[in-house]
Amino acid sequence: MPLKRRALLAASLGAAVPVVGRAAPEPIRVGWVTALTGASSAPGIGFDRGVHFAVDEINAAGGVHGRPFEVVTRDTQGDPTKAVNASVELISRQKVVAIWGPVNSGEALATTPLVARSRMPSIHPCVIDSLIDPKKYPNAFRLAPANVQWEAAVRHYCLDIVKAKKIAIVGDTTGYGTTATRDSVADFQKAGANVVYHDLIEATKTDVTSDVLRMQDSGAEVVVPWSVTTGLLARLLNVRGARGWNVPFVGHPALGSGEVKKLLEKPAYWEKVYLIGYRSCSYDANGKLPARTQAFVDKLRGKVELVDTSLWWISAAYDAMRLVVEAIEKTGSTEHEAIIGYWNTLKAYPGVYGNYTFTPQEHNGYPTDDVVMSVANSFRDGAYALAPGYT
Repeated sequence: MPLKRRALLAASLGAAVPVVGRAAPEPIRVGWVTALTGASSAPGIGFDRGVHFAVDEINAAGGVHGRPFEVVTRDTQGDPTKAVNASVELISRQKVVAIWGPVNSGEALATTPLVARSRMPSIHPCVIDSLIDPKKYPNAFRLAPANVQWEAAVRHYCLDIVKAKKIAIVGDTTGYGTTATRDSVADFQKAGANVVYHDLIEATKTDVTSDVLRMQDSGAEVVVPWSVTTGLLARLLNVRGARGWNVPFVGHPALGSGEVKKLLEKPAYWEKVYLIGYRSCSYDANGKLPARTQAFVDKLRGKVELVDTSLWWISAAYDAMRLVVEAIEKTGSTEHEAIIGYWNTLKAYPGVYGNYTFTPQEHNGYPTDDVVMSVANSFRDGAYALAPGYT
């Protein structure tokens, strides 16, 4: 066959062969473990909004090194066993590059040792102090305050600003509530306070009248609740209000949740309620947020609902996704050790929720001075006004 004819035949045959498109790049997956349903789901719902806003923003900008960024979510319903099972599945089957969550300390107590054995990069906002230990858990990082930082802010407000002498401390019976209540009682006593009442209450208990009566009979001048369960917190506030017992409630951030507001029998029952907050998510005396936070809120408008959740939950989750992406982009790797190694070098990383600093010896990244108390019923766009007494 002449060369010219052979070339024409080859060309005609080639034209008949369908062109196969290039395979889509494999997504970079991050695991997201949280309670999205159940009694302790309020924080998870708020964090979830921040997760998906960040992921959508990252992918709209081209993903990570041209690869789509994907979140693989598992709902634990607040059950530590389900959290463990979800973590195992994310690590072994989904091949995620990092895990964000759980956001409930009771669940994190169960998952942290397991995740550490796989050297999986883990970042969470859970406050129980023992969850962060660079020697035992070199893979685990905290981007929110530790409970010791929360407790310090609460004690300072109760003892130095409210000037209370008699303290009631209560928690729910979850792993978090039990540990936080125990530690809070011990630390108030070390500070010289008179803890006149402390107890644990089942999160699902429908009638807490007897519990509030015991607090009142103890002569408590302030109540410090440690629970993420908004239903329980609302029931305590409803009984306090119905009895006309006008003592402050000072404690867990869930006190300011929109879920609590929905469950209150009267708006007045949200008065004299002060929750742990953050300067980054607090209005100043002129009703303004910090410039970085305001810019973030402006981006959220029309895309993320803010009327029924806390801004710090959304902004912390947004920062968590950004920290994973930052590590991959800077190191060019999705390997566990690369991500962990990069996080260990962060110094005042400028997130929305806070400036994070990590070292190989310190995996608590949130600045203590930024933990403050806020006014629960001042809620606007997920943020709160600083509680009375701060300058």
